[in-house]
Amino acid sequence: MDGVIYFNVPVRAVDRRIWRELTTMSRAQEPHRPFATFGNPFRLLSPKGSSQLKKRLSLLDNFEETLALTIRKLKPDRREDVLQLSWIRVAMISLCNIHSDVINLMKDLEIPVSDWDDKWIEVYLDNSVKLLDICNAFTSEISHLKQGHLFLKCASHNLDSDSQKKLRACSYLDSWRLHLSKKHPRLDNCFTILDTLVQILDLPKVKNSAKGKILMRALYGVKVFTISVCSIAAAAAFSGSSKKLLDIQVSGTYLWSEAFLDLQSFLNMEIRRSFSAGNATVVKELEAVNANVKKIYPILKGDIKSVEGKTLQDLASDLSKSSENLSQELHLLEEEVDKFFRVVLAGRDSLLSYLRDEDCFDAATNKMKGSPTVR
Repeated sequence: MDGVIYFNVPVRAVDRRIWRELTTMSRAQEPHRPFATFGNPFRLLSPKGSSQLKKRLSLLDNFEETLALTIRKLKPDRREDVLQLSWIRVAMISLCNIHSDVINLMKDLEIPVSDWDDKWIEVYLDNSVKLLDICNAFTSEISHLKQGHLFLKCASHNLDSDSQKKLRACSYLDSWRLHLSKKHPRLDNCFTILDTLVQILDLPKVKNSAKGKILMRALYGVKVFTISVCSIAAAAAFSGSSKKLLDIQVSGTYLWSEAFLDLQSFLNMEIRRSFSAGNATVVKELEAVNANVKKIYPILKGDIKSVEGKTLQDLASDLSKSSENLSQELHLLEEEVDKFFRVVLAGRDSLLSYLRDEDCFDAATNKMKGSPTVR
């Protein structure tokens, strides 16, 4: 891929006899590790497999550096750019790309079916179901916000000097505020799912498959990145609260660790700072709408005739523009959430198809716990 840096890491072959001796040692004597540990995914390879080792190493480095680059690009240049619906949309695009990349990595590794552990399949399918549920929750809340746009549109059409129209406009704006204060019930389930994913963040241990270790290491990075993006979108953008923000701790052994921790720290700090300042939302498009609504209220009630030198007609125009921008961004975000939904489904289908081709379909489907209805 463009922009990907390949690292030339020296390779040292390990004698199989020594490896067997190492693996027989009791892991109970090892100190507790607070982070997921995947070890060297290539320690099972013999000297004869050095060419394969280099190929797999380049695949892993390629994937991790691509993830690191993706994360770096998501960090806003200015504090003022945190947090926009357009940022969430770009983040969802990034999720689509990374999940597609890990599907391609899975194919490139050509892991023999004999190496597939039932636990891998179960965890992958179970996690994908949870992601599909999160997508459904996002879509429901986006639809809820889009419905509120109707109140803003009606209010804008009634912002006139006529007293009756003023009353109707005021009523529509009240309805907008009430609508905005309510959240779709699926959001609560979304937070429950995210908490569960964090609790089971570490993926199954891999003992006898070098290719499996590569895949689990890559899937770990995808999972961390996915949970973080979904947490920010759910907590900050949709729930209007920083209480549900997640602070995920990761080891520094991954090529993407530094970029991830930097992005997470920056975004969470800015989001919490904004909420602590008393803002009802940190989403810039929503902030713009609410700011215009706040300016219009005193004029509708007859307290003043202008705000910041702007008349009612000027403010009506501003409200119309900000509400249309909000509606457009919600529409674009909804499209990207739907694309992510389909990418996750494609990942499930790809794995099951691969296993089916290798006469393992029955074993895989027994591990499935059900899938949400495809929209």
